[in-house]
Amino acid sequence: MGARFALTVALWLLCLVPSHGAWEIISSESEKSAGGAVEHRRIALKENETGDDVTVDLALFSPKAVTLRVVDNPNGDDDLAAVMQRVRGLAGVNGGYFDPQNAPLGLMISEGKLISPQRKARLLSGVIVASKGRIELLRTAEYSQRKTATAALQCGPFLVDGGAPVPGLNNTKTARRTFIVTAGTDRVGLGFSSGVTLAEAGEILATSGLVPELKVRRALNLDGGSSSAFWFAGERGVHSIGSYKTVRNFVVVTPR
Repeated sequence: MGARFALTVALWLLCLVPSHGAWEIISSESEKSAGGAVEHRRIALKENETGDDVTVDLALFSPKAVTLRVVDNPNGDDDLAAVMQRVRGLAGVNGGYFDPQNAPLGLMISEGKLISPQRKARLLSGVIVASKGRIELLRTAEYSQRKTATAALQCGPFLVDGGAPVPGLNNTKTARRTFIVTAGTDRVGLGFSSGVTLAEAGEILATSGLVPELKVRRALNLDGGSSSAFWFAGERGVHSIGSYKTVRNFVVVTPR
């Protein structure tokens, strides 16, 4: 009885210890695109244990109000800003992985055309699938080639699944990150952050109240590091974060 009681007390005391790795929202600024179809949230957070500061840029939208496209850049001629101006985009980020010859790694569908087939690889754990009025983040095993997709892109790893950070992600290497998040089927976001690990990105995106009116259910990592870029056309002008190298493709939001 004594040992059992001691174990019960120990477990109760553990519940009283504040959790580490928790992120606190310090501020949140908002700006809408012309016409209001996309909203940019710039969110500042602080890590409670270390005091580290992080800023997250999110371009939020409804799939019913805009079109999500995977824009191909086969020769690496354009950067994100040039693509956004050409397609009259509202928001965008860089896309998926590619090899030294600029060939896409994993599934890529652009403008309804299959550019690259699905590929089995541990890193390529998820697929962005856009069809008329609907955007999904699927596990590769959940994706079916029979799906009628106007755009699709395979990438990874998953950062958030079921509203919780994915366990086992790298927590030592910090870098620039770009990602896509979904909250159910009617709210999607394209995002950028800098100086965070994959594990920290998952924790941040699963933080309660990050965007008060929605809860991130799934988040998928895109190509990061020097490839990372973010672009938003707001009412007060363009907010642009450029990449340090050319990339194979972009994930962009355009008017319907």
